[in-house]
Formats: sequence, C-alpha cells, structure tokens
Amino acid sequence: MKRRRAAAVKLVAVALAAGCGKHEFEPPPREAQVAAADSIYSTVLFDTIAWDSAGARELEGNAVFAAECRKCHGLLGHGVTEYARQRGLDVPSLVEPGWKYAQRIDSVRHTIFVGHTAGMPTWGVAGISPREIDAVAYYVLYRLRPDVLGGDTAGAPDR
Repeated sequence: MKRRRAAAVKLVAVALAAGCGKHEFEPPPREAQVAAADSIYSTVLFDTIAWDSAGARELEGNAVFAAECRKCHGLLGHGVTEYARQRGLDVPSLVEPGWKYAQRIDSVRHTIFVGHTAGMPTWGVAGISPREIDAVAYYVLYRLRPDVLGGDTAGAPDR
C-alpha cells in the first residue's frame, strides 16, 4: 500500500513538473492591444455618467490618478519619474502648455481608454471603468492643468 502511494505521489509530481515548462501563451504585441482597445472604444461609454458635483468627480479622478497614473506621470503630471526612467518610457507631461489633448476631454478619455504603443496601458480594457476614466480625464484637465498648474477650476464644466 505504501509503495502504491509513493508511486502515485511520484507520478503526480512528475505530471506537475511537466506542466511547469514553457508556456505557449504570448501576449499580443502592443500595436495589436491598442488597435483592439480602439475598436471597442466609443464616446457613448460616457453618455450616461452623472456626478453629484464637480467636487465628487474631481475627488474620484484624484484617487484614480494616484493609484494608476502617478507612477509614470508623477505627482503633478510632469511625466518625469524614476519608474518611467527605469523602464525606458518616454512619458509625456500632462501639464505642458502645448499638450495636444489639453482642449478636449473626449481626446483625454480616448487616450486613457486605448493607451498607446509607446507603453501606456490600454486602461479601458485593463480595468479602469468608464466612470473612472471620465473622472481622471476631468482631474487632469481641470485640476492639474489650470492652465498650467494655476489651480483655478472656475471654468471647468460640471459634465
């Protein structure tokens, strides 16, 4: 009985060890990930989002920025962090006066959702909800930037 049990244990150990070899799954290239995210993106995702107040939206955006964006973009959105440097990422400043997305929240939402091939995650697929994307886009445009880093959100829309 002990021999059978020992043989069974050995057989299970060999089977488990064989399964720990090289995995055949390879994630798709960044270009394919971004293209897939772009194919499911729609501005309609944001149509039904309502906020109790601009302050609630900003607070949620701050929390998302701190949890997901700050590593690469930095505390104030300047894009120069040790994390990005160590990974060879060229992270843009979100507060640069000439930042190309500064005029439209739809463009910021799209970029957050879809990511880009230079390394920004496809957050809309990778786990940030449309509500969180809306909040962090609002936070970047109307809290971090004003314009630039002035802090006045008087011109920020409620929606």
